[in-house]
Amino acid sequence: MKNMKKWHSGYVAMIAASVSLIGFSACQDDEGPMIPEQNVVELAAEDPDFNTLSTAIEEADLVTTLSSDGPFTVFAPTDAAFGSFLIDNDLTAEELLASSSLSDILTYHVVSGTRLSTDLESGAVSSLEGTNFYISEDPTGNFWINGSAQVTEADIRASNGVIHQLDGVIVNPSQTIAEIAVEASEATNPEFTQLVAALNRVDLVEEVNGGSSDNLTVFAPTDAAFEQLYEDLGVSGLEEISDENLTSILLYHVVPARAFSQDLRQDASLPTLLEGENLTVDLANLQINESGLISNSLNIHGINGVIHAIDRVLIPSGL
Repeated sequence: MKNMKKWHSGYVAMIAASVSLIGFSACQDDEGPMIPEQNVVELAAEDPDFNTLSTAIEEADLVTTLSSDGPFTVFAPTDAAFGSFLIDNDLTAEELLASSSLSDILTYHVVSGTRLSTDLESGAVSSLEGTNFYISEDPTGNFWINGSAQVTEADIRASNGVIHQLDGVIVNPSQTIAEIAVEASEATNPEFTQLVAALNRVDLVEEVNGGSSDNLTVFAPTDAAFEQLYEDLGVSGLEEISDENLTSILLYHVVPARAFSQDLRQDASLPTLLEGENLTVDLANLQINESGLISNSLNIHGINGVIHAIDRVLIPSGL
């Protein structure tokens, strides 16, 4: 599926850029506060960074909606963001603008009400499209959406709301964690084949196959990580690991919270689905316990949570 091309879009948010603020067109009298004159549609139309967004708003018949009183908060992808989105999804601009899903894509970037940068906080946000997207604040104070798009300019005030500029296009996920892993295992260059086989072996597929309210994070060992495990244990494969031990190992890789890489903090202790067993975050070395986070395979967003690929299988204490 096209949205699987987001595979390489995630990365650990360690850059130290501040969220910048820009002014807005306004009128004011001698005593009153600054009052924006233009609505979000008009502001976007005049900004050279939002040409594609403005055209898309027109093509999706959203001009009237977004020109109404609102108020609205628009997380607005730049032209460069749309350009990357087209490449990642093997689309032309014409195909995107003609897409039946264009309105849903755009309204997924819009929130009812005015939310300035001072109002933003980590967690789920209900979009105008009807489903949630997820805000993360990284350790340097930058805001990210769905772990893949950063707010690069904030608080562009409009008469009917506010615009926050994004450096990426966000898309509502259409697959669960389990479905993402299975699709990856069946790809031309397969990955997670051993993880999928292990989940099936001990009937844990449904643990990572739920709905949006489940909010899971799976630290997913690559096939190479499993091969290293077999070598370390002196076994030839999964069949030589007991069901009990394999179940414990797999549950130890799942955190009952939707934690994008930007949500992780140095020395944080993350509870897992294996009762009484936690994982330790080492951002300085990009590790979870002794396993390295694979930087180009982070923040793989699913309906029920997020996947981060890791380069070693995590072993709980006592095994």
